Amino acid sequence: MRRTIGIFFIAVSAAAFGTLAIFGRFAYADNVDTFTLLFLRFGFSAAFMILALLFRKEPFPRGRVLLQLIGMGAIGYAGQSFLYLTAIQYASAGLVALLLYLYPFFVALLSVLFLKEKLTLVKIVALTLALIGTALTVGPISGQALGALLAVASALVYSIYIMVGANVMKHVGALQSSAVIFASAGALYGTLATANGFHFPQTNFGWLAILGIVFLSTVIPVAAFLAGLERIGPTNAAMLSTLEPAVTVLLAAWLLGEILSPVVLFGGALILVAVVLATRGEFKTSSAE
Repeated sequence: MRRTIGIFFIAVSAAAFGTLAIFGRFAYADNVDTFTLLFLRFGFSAAFMILALLFRKEPFPRGRVLLQLIGMGAIGYAGQSFLYLTAIQYASAGLVALLLYLYPFFVALLSVLFLKEKLTLVKIVALTLALIGTALTVGPISGQALGALLAVASALVYSIYIMVGANVMKHVGALQSSAVIFASAGALYGTLATANGFHFPQTNFGWLAILGIVFLSTVIPVAAFLAGLERIGPTNAAMLSTLEPAVTVLLAAWLLGEILSPVVLFGGALILVAVVLATRGEFKTSSAE
């Protein structure tokens, strides 16, 4: 039962994360700009997490860990989110979601280059599939090159964020780290939005999109992922999270009328297969050690 509940939580998290690009499109259609959108997303999410910290009576991070978390939020997560949400303005939501899932392979490459990890046969096969999948996914697009490039850059920044965060998370709880990361990203975008001028939603529909981004695309998936992670472990959670781009593609087709070509879908499928291979290979390596 514990494992079943964990699988359910991760599936909910992945499906909820998959709505971000859709709500982002709705917010943009209501005259919201990227700086204001990210300020509202991270500001409201940080407030919710801080309230949760106070309710649970957990201490706020301090010292070096606090500074590292601020850097992760204001540089890493803020940068990844900006690239991702900017990418959906220049490319289809489904394409951007598929390309974001290159991040496990950037993590693998960076681990081999900088952490001297062994490049196993499984990783080589996974990386090859990822490259072929990327070539097929990006190759047929027309007029979406900038969006595709931003999506790949988002995946690269996210991979660096994950590698830096892996060490920091050994010294702080998930709720504490989320509160600081969201707050620092919110402060950055609040400053940028102030300088650029705020562009708040013009209609109730736009505000509903913002609320969707805050709760359905941020707070709920973070909480569900942490609950599931505790029950089934990181490797299984990573594999189940491949549901996220599938949800985005389906929602984009249903709500936005976006249809990806068979070649793009096949390329995206290769990327997701490579994710599963890489995570399974990592799991076997860890078990052997």
